Amino acid sequence: MTTYLDIKQEVQDALQNNQAVVALESTIISHGMPYPENVKTAKEVEQIVRDNGAVPATIAVIDGKIKIGLNDEELELIASAGNVTKVSRRDLAEVLASKSLGATTVASTMICADMAGIKFFVTGGIGGVHRGAAETMDISADLEELGRTSVAVICAGAKSILDLGKTMEYLETKGVPVVGYQTDELPAFFTRESGIKLSSSASSTADIAEMIKTKYALGLDGGVLVANPIPAEDAMDKVYMDKVISEALKEADKNGIHGKDATPYLLGKIVEATDGKSLDTNIKLVKNNAFVGTRIAADYYSSLN
Repeated sequence: MTTYLDIKQEVQDALQNNQAVVALESTIISHGMPYPENVKTAKEVEQIVRDNGAVPATIAVIDGKIKIGLNDEELELIASAGNVTKVSRRDLAEVLASKSLGATTVASTMICADMAGIKFFVTGGIGGVHRGAAETMDISADLEELGRTSVAVICAGAKSILDLGKTMEYLETKGVPVVGYQTDELPAFFTRESGIKLSSSASSTADIAEMIKTKYALGLDGGVLVANPIPAEDAMDKVYMDKVISEALKEADKNGIHGKDATPYLLGKIVEATDGKSLDTNIKLVKNNAFVGTRIAADYYSSLN
């Protein structure tokens, strides 16, 4: 394993000293936002993690190594290079073996974080069951990873371009706890509401940390999904966003956009349709997730030490 893992020194020191580390994905940098907004946001998110008591570890594949924690030059490379492969579980070995440049998705970030011993991961929103999956079988690998890899994922729910009801059913089948942070409704990425009630919620980050600690202590495999809604002042209107998403989905279907190309295509169309407002919302929700996720990680390690 050490042949492929390259852990940044400050991350390694924190792990060895039983201190909080928070993993961050790189696909959100390479495929989720335009340059240079992406690298600026990545650095700001890392700073939020530092300011709230943890060490950030942005993960990517560079020169045949899984980089656990990136320096400024590596962040810039992932943000600006035009040949970055979107890496999920199926792609990881190939991208490593070919020494290609790769950005990690939710699934592969979980895998790499687990390899390094990192228990907490902050992202924007997870993938899930795509609309029309009964015909296409288009289901994100993120859901399978949540069912098998023991990393807690803090997000603003599943991306609202998905079939959220079927996504929740899939997670239930896989035995993945979905805990709402100060909400009893699944947030829908750009909006706080989805109409889908959650069976579990918590009012404090300490309560969530205690539940995660108990799950790990019991040896129950698989992740925990913490659903953290975007603050009300930053959220977009649900009716408006439903209309925008519906139009984007029709255009994707018309142009034959499916699989791993669908999410970046749809998010790009939504940014275009909202005159950039959805991108601003995306950035704000990621920062809010970084704050809440880091507090959960800090509470978890505080209870151990």
